[in-house]
Amino acid sequence: MNYNLVQFEAAYGTSKQLPMSDLPEIAFAGRSNVGKSSLINKFFARKNLARVSSMPGKTTTVNFFRVGDVRFADLPGYGYAKRSDAEKRRWADLMEGYFQMGRDLKLVVQLIDMRHPPSADDVTMINFIKDANLPFIIVFTKCDKLNKAERANRREAFETELAFAGDCVKIEFSSQTGEGCEQLRKTVDEFLV
Repeated sequence: MNYNLVQFEAAYGTSKQLPMSDLPEIAFAGRSNVGKSSLINKFFARKNLARVSSMPGKTTTVNFFRVGDVRFADLPGYGYAKRSDAEKRRWADLMEGYFQMGRDLKLVVQLIDMRHPPSADDVTMINFIKDANLPFIIVFTKCDKLNKAERANRREAFETELAFAGDCVKIEFSSQTGEGCEQLRKTVDEFLV
């Protein structure tokens, strides 16, 4: 698949606005400030496809992108504390609506910051994906921020911290250096076959 041919389709802020699924989909999920927008821009080799911000929680909509006959969904980040209760309810409704619409989800790309143990929200999200019987992989973002010894330590810690996730594909990714980008593209291609 030529990922350079990506086009932004639309953004939706409420579950009622979400269109029915008519194409195979790949969804990107992760907590606020995990580097999802940067990963998406690197994945599609575009600078400003997804908005990158120094403020966490900037993505508050489900953003759809399309490459040929495949749709990619950038899901809003979770776990950002500085949200009103109404905004948190809207987010929960939007996510629930997205996942319960019978979408043709081929893969959920679950992002976790490699520098830290999975948050309680990360654990909840992975358990939700597993309970829904959705195929998923885990991508560890910001791996370039760790030296060799720190990376080895985090890898070892993840063996225990993510044991509940089972034997899924795990990819170390850097939106700065591009490490893991080709592996992620190949993995997505495999799930689309």
